[in-house]
Amino acid sequence: MAVESTGNLVGLALPAWELVDANGHTHQLREQGHRATLVAFVCNHCPYVQHVEKPLGEMVQRYSSQGLRTVAVVSNNVADYPEDDVPGMKEQISRAGWDFPYLIDADQRFARELGAVCTPDFFLFDAGLSLSYRGAFDASSPKNGNPVTGELLDNAIAMTLAGHEVPLPHRPAMGCGIKWIAGMEPQES
Repeated sequence: MAVESTGNLVGLALPAWELVDANGHTHQLREQGHRATLVAFVCNHCPYVQHVEKPLGEMVQRYSSQGLRTVAVVSNNVADYPEDDVPGMKEQISRAGWDFPYLIDADQRFARELGAVCTPDFFLFDAGLSLSYRGAFDASSPKNGNPVTGELLDNAIAMTLAGHEVPLPHRPAMGCGIKWIAGMEPQES
């Protein structure tokens, strides 16, 4: 069942976390010195992520030389969805051509703190690590027939790198709901 991101979180500070990647290396989320930081909640098995994974990799590679740092995060319960564990992550990195860290949020606390709800769910932070965009890659989905353009995220990245605010409203991200560990599900407010 598809889930949409909700709420305007613009201005939210990127929390200080460190997570390990698929190779066991530790990465700090709040890394200074970048003009923008993209945190993409993804997973290997989700058709919504698979729909945009290659164009996402190509897009962020174009912007990396302009000061964009990108990290992907998998927060799914791998006990119930083993295809999202390390072997599946490595397969996805290879399949999608990703050259950025793919991090593991095994206890799902980072996803909960940030408010991630689906895959893909994109959180773009400015140079001060304040949220400038939370939303969709573009208007496409695996079955709606709209072309995969990446225009919404592309525009948000360009504006953030230029030091501009990304105008509201942001189109909600839509995808597979994060597969929560029992008891970790976000509470309805």
